[in-house]
Amino acid sequence: QVQLVESGGGLVQPGGSLTLSCVGSGIKLSSYVMSWYRQAPGKQRELVAGITESGTIQYGDSVKGRFTVTRENAKNTVSLQMNNLKLEDTAAYYCNAAKTVFGLNVDYWGQGTQVTVSS
Repeated sequence: QVQLVESGGGLVQPGGSLTLSCVGSGIKLSSYVMSWYRQAPGKQRELVAGITESGTIQYGDSVKGRFTVTRENAKNTVSLQMNNLKLEDTAAYYCNAAKTVFGLNVDYWGQGTQVTVSS
């Protein structure tokens, strides 16, 4: 049974930092393209960061220079280090694992973790 579990969200002041973690069970994360998405109320889901199996990384324009995505394969974990947080970073953050196997899409989502930036 595949499961992705996010953790690390919470309440933080502007300019503060948080680290989110995504831990997989029943799935080897190193074999998947791993991404972090976020969604705030009334807004579209947006890509925050992605990392391929080979290590190529992509960041959304709004977080470049502030967020860092990393793999810890020995722990079957993908992390998102968030620095200099802004009010507009407030959202539910979701972990995604994706790949294509013999022409079939495989796509898994975690339940999300809430990040609230407030003074």
